[in-house]
Amino acid sequence: MTGLMPLESDITIGEHKTVTWHGMTFNVDTILSTIVAGVIVLLLGFWVVRSMAKDTGDHVPTKIQILWETIVGQVNKQVEDNLGKVHPFVAPLAIALFFFILIANWLELIPTEFSHGNHVLSAPTADTNLTYALATVTMVSVWTYGIRQKGTRGYFKHFTEPFPILLPLNILEELIKPITLALRLFGNIFAGGIMLALIGLIPIYAFWAPNLLWKAFDMVIGAIQAFIFALLTVLYFAMAGAGHEEHERHEEFLEEERRKKAETAHADEAEPVPAH
Repeated sequence: MTGLMPLESDITIGEHKTVTWHGMTFNVDTILSTIVAGVIVLLLGFWVVRSMAKDTGDHVPTKIQILWETIVGQVNKQVEDNLGKVHPFVAPLAIALFFFILIANWLELIPTEFSHGNHVLSAPTADTNLTYALATVTMVSVWTYGIRQKGTRGYFKHFTEPFPILLPLNILEELIKPITLALRLFGNIFAGGIMLALIGLIPIYAFWAPNLLWKAFDMVIGAIQAFIFALLTVLYFAMAGAGHEEHERHEEFLEEERRKKAETAHADEAEPVPAH
């Protein structure tokens, strides 16, 4: 078995092509891969919108429209069945995150340079700069959503529940969420990139079988990690808005009761008094 492997390798772990500008260092490979993934998602989005807006003449939905509406409908249904009613923008946001992370994860599956074991495009999610950015944007959106739904006082009140003594732990848990969200995605994709680089060092006559098998496995891992990130996003939004729907339903019930009483009183006043 040792004869199949090269005597030495030049794999570098966690290193990026960088440029420095005004004292700031930028990872060029991560930026390039992120832009490519973003452009692909935008092109897919424009394609779907164009397909959905296409006039078929017989008013029959296109296959893309049916597929997209089915995906969004199923996500909304699963969310409402398991977590209750969530704001309508949550499902599209989760779907957009899923496709962006999925494409970003799969960029590393593009055939490698056989002579060096390097990737043509590295997965940007194997860089903590991107995963921390995604997690930060997600959690800031969740916190903003929770405050808008419950109000500032109502949202921060849940940190003292069920007991005020748990306030420090609840705050720590909330601050740890974006860190775990980012590192979970980074760790899995980074490990996959290392394996692909190692397999790329295998001599060409024994290269295709392990490379093909690992890339198929890495595709599954990339899809699972994208799904987990999107699922946790939905869960965090649901947790941030928990209890708000019950309050709204209670307010709607009270409003309905007031309306019925007003209609009853108006009907009593309008009823003519019988003559004696």
